[in-house]
Amino acid sequence: MKKDTQCVQAGYTPQNGEPRQIPIIQSTTFKYDTSEDMGRLFDLEASGYFYTRLQNPTNDYVASKIATLEGGTAAMLTSSGQAANFFALFNICECGDHIVSSASIYGGTFNLISVTMKKMGIDVTFVSPDCSEEELNAAFRENTKAVFGETIANPALTVLDIEKFAKVAHSHGVPLIVDNTFPTPVNCRPIEWGADIVTHSTTKYMDGHGAAVGGAIVDSGKFDWMAHKDKFPGLCTPDESYHGITYAEKFGKEGAFITKATSQLMRDLGSIQSPQHAFILNLGLESLHVRMPRHIENAQAVAEFLQGRDEVSFVSYPGLKTDKYYDIAMKYMGNGGCGVVSFEIKGGRKAAESFMKQLKLAAIETHVADARTCCLNPATSTHRQMTDEQLLEAGIPAGLIRISCGLESKEDLIADLTQAFENM
Repeated sequence: MKKDTQCVQAGYTPQNGEPRQIPIIQSTTFKYDTSEDMGRLFDLEASGYFYTRLQNPTNDYVASKIATLEGGTAAMLTSSGQAANFFALFNICECGDHIVSSASIYGGTFNLISVTMKKMGIDVTFVSPDCSEEELNAAFRENTKAVFGETIANPALTVLDIEKFAKVAHSHGVPLIVDNTFPTPVNCRPIEWGADIVTHSTTKYMDGHGAAVGGAIVDSGKFDWMAHKDKFPGLCTPDESYHGITYAEKFGKEGAFITKATSQLMRDLGSIQSPQHAFILNLGLESLHVRMPRHIENAQAVAEFLQGRDEVSFVSYPGLKTDKYYDIAMKYMGNGGCGVVSFEIKGGRKAAESFMKQLKLAAIETHVADARTCCLNPATSTHRQMTDEQLLEAGIPAGLIRISCGLESKEDLIADLTQAFENM
């Protein structure tokens, strides 16, 4: 099936007399006739459900659709994108291990890796997304277990050279994990370029309507864990907390990673997505292939408009031919990739705040990738505690505005921006 058809049809096929729409299994527990029947589930000898903290049929239908869209073999839903990235990394890393990560990633994920996971004994080396192969190789250690990056970084809009990062990661016997939230599989499928694990904040374009927080992890099924079993004991040696199962042996390359993440991490940490949220997410997925081209069309028009304004110092959008990442964006996505544009307005945070107050259509929100246009000035919100000098050091000028272009008329969006400039 083409991706358009997968968005609508994949993941769930009703049988004769069954619901046409994915059913919401809003139940915490599942009934069995005998203890032996349930025991086989706990031994991972049979497929089924016993407690929604681990798995739920509604979630699995939607996860299967996302796996199909990304070209993976298995997937799982999580309570948020943050949970997805944490599970994806923690599933193969433990105390004493090391991660190599692109420095240009979402701030929340940066803190997750550099602060919270560091407290757990997992170290990290951050590299520029533009680093050479030599510089990337130099970041590795004997205890490195994973490489992480974002296809399009939030909010910097840098574009990851997936093939380069995958090549180096594989030369060191570790997987590449890519957060593909901004492009979605409609615009980029990182697995086709060498990524091994793909994550998403489904809260963003996949839901697309600001209705349901969630995340997803997709396994490509291509990384050979047993070929590097000394590096990944959690997957390649018996799990005594699950009756001595060796995941990589029992479930193979195609199923080991997601089975372990479900059986261990979801069991112990419980960051499950609610069935109701999974249902809402699926409604968004059914129109994802229709919405993404419109988001990109609007972002391209807005970015080109902003380039021509004297009030603007610079515009970042990979679909602009003048953008640093234009060529690489064309390679991996063939278009701008998403509907988010970042630009700096002259005059710093006061000018940015004044400008945003005048907007009528673009709402000021801590959100992106929504059907409705929204915007944010980090200096007056998420990074409010930082001085202008600290903001510059972090690569976030005080006048930076991130605008997420929704599905409105691009003419109306440009008219709104025009009047905001005139009245600021």
